[in-house]
Amino acid sequence: MKLHVWDVNLKIRLIGEALFNLLYWMYFPFITVYFSEALGNQTAGMLMTIPPLIGILGSMVGGSLADRLGRRPTMLAGASLKAVMFALFALSSSSSHWVNYFAFIGVGLGGALYGPASDAMVADLIPDKDRRQVFATFTTANNIGAVLGPALGAYFFFHYRSELLWTCTIVMLLYAIAIFLRIRESMPDTPQKVPSNAILTSIQEQWKGYGIIFRDKIFVLYILAGVFSIITIMQLDLYLAVYITQEVPSQSLFHWHDWSLRLTSTEVLGWILGLNGLLFVLFVLPATKWLNRLRDRDVFILSSALAGVGMFAIGLTTNIWLLFLITIVFTFGEIMRSPVTNNFVSQYAPVNARGQYMGAARLQYTIGRFAAPLTVFLSAWVPPMGVFTFILVCALISIVLYIRLFKIYAYEDSPSR
Repeated sequence: MKLHVWDVNLKIRLIGEALFNLLYWMYFPFITVYFSEALGNQTAGMLMTIPPLIGILGSMVGGSLADRLGRRPTMLAGASLKAVMFALFALSSSSSHWVNYFAFIGVGLGGALYGPASDAMVADLIPDKDRRQVFATFTTANNIGAVLGPALGAYFFFHYRSELLWTCTIVMLLYAIAIFLRIRESMPDTPQKVPSNAILTSIQEQWKGYGIIFRDKIFVLYILAGVFSIITIMQLDLYLAVYITQEVPSQSLFHWHDWSLRLTSTEVLGWILGLNGLLFVLFVLPATKWLNRLRDRDVFILSSALAGVGMFAIGLTTNIWLLFLITIVFTFGEIMRSPVTNNFVSQYAPVNARGQYMGAARLQYTIGRFAAPLTVFLSAWVPPMGVFTFILVCALISIVLYIRLFKIYAYEDSPSR
């Protein structure tokens, strides 16, 4: 599906989300390092498990609001909250680590509210046959910033943090204004207003809807498999950041006669994250086309295998060029997974509950992010190879669960039943 025929809603979001993600990747990869240095590895590891729990509530509420009030107002609420929290983060960046932590949680909550409505809007506006490609295009745009963001953030986050956060605030505010002025509602049915005296009934219906979803054994297996896969993939921003900054020594990247480009451990992390983002930008769309003939089952399994083996191999070396090579392996595991995830949910979910299913599907990210920081906590007692072995085991568990999921899915979809 060509970009010029996209709905204006999607074009605005593509530009806004791409611009914001450029700034996002200049600070987010270094958050764990920042709190580890300020509060210690154990405290930071425990604290990083809390934002995903807040995100669980945000995703569930965001999905329900997207189906009740509409995609547009829910996206506007999420974007506005993020702008406010970035402003708080910027104001307190040098005064209190705990205020910074509260603001960080608030940014995550805003994103959790925004996400399900955003995904549901794509599913509303794009026919089934084009969804993989459109989701892949959004993934590409969102990762353009991941090319330069980490490399720039390795310098700006630690030297000009306040200025960086104020820039994030302004960009997010402008994007919220664009949503308010230009984005139109895309729900298949007109959202109904909930009377003020029926709030309790609304909440009860919301939880009843999620109760039905969580009794769906196929969807529950999908979420569980995704949790273990996310634990593996999310280490790029968590234990991998700690491992590289603490275990990988400063070393030369290039030599030329008497000149050499020497990178500190923090700069090595920035380059690895930049390579990860560059691979996303270059290969998400081609990989989506290459893998279009494969079943979702095979894509999920191959993704978990590459991510798990790649992450485990990181612990075998501290050489920068070998780290770059291994980064390519686990990044392709991540690349393969991205477009298929939303495509599977959009096809599986009933149209009238699409927002709730999208919100529930995001639980795999929030629960995965809750469990993923345990590797940072474990690193205080377990050597690096022990932590990387744990990461590999999580990937293997996700593979087993995906195999089980699609066996049940294929059986229940069988015409003979």
